[in-house]
Amino acid sequence: MKFVKVLMLTTLVGGVALTTQLRAEEGNQITPGLQSVEVMHGGEKIMITRSADKNAVMPKSFAKTSRHCPPFCIQPASISAGVDTVGELEVLGYLKRVSDGDRKVMVVDSRTPEWIIRGTIPGSVNIPWNRINVDVQGAFDVSAEADTLHDILINQLGVQDVNGNLDFRNAKTLVMFCNGSWCPQSSSNIKTLLNLGYPAYKLKWYRGGMQDWVSLGLTTVNK
Repeated sequence: MKFVKVLMLTTLVGGVALTTQLRAEEGNQITPGLQSVEVMHGGEKIMITRSADKNAVMPKSFAKTSRHCPPFCIQPASISAGVDTVGELEVLGYLKRVSDGDRKVMVVDSRTPEWIIRGTIPGSVNIPWNRINVDVQGAFDVSAEADTLHDILINQLGVQDVNGNLDFRNAKTLVMFCNGSWCPQSSSNIKTLLNLGYPAYKLKWYRGGMQDWVSLGLTTVNK
């Protein structure tokens, strides 16, 4: 009987040790109750986790602290009344909603393509800031080149064109980000959308952007 108890205790302790080891190999917890978030990116399933590498450092692309202002001035904590400033856990929550099939939400990387190849948030959609932050008066010329601001609003963001007027009732909730608290690209886009009539409550701003994301060891993809 004593042998059986010793064997059971050894097995239990070994099991706990193995579980702890597996968790360490999988990566740090995001929160005490959240290990990872699965999203779709480029048609592939990506698991967002935190790096378990104790020697990991900030990627060189996001390690620079001295940036010329203007244009790279420190952004305010709040852009406009009604627009929520969100953090990483809220972004993960919205990504989870998208992964679960919620087509009324979109996480938008506002940076230009040369930045995307250095790393972006899995599950986000790239709409470069200069495709939204354009001359609004000329943005609705149907003879203009494809992928105008009007095209983006109608084809990607869920806005409807009703006899030349923009209807935002079915517009998507957008979570917008760029490089970090010094980056004006996503905040400029949000201001432009607000001026067009986009509802403030449907706009969320991840102010920390990529610099905060990578500083926490969260997963990135470079496409």
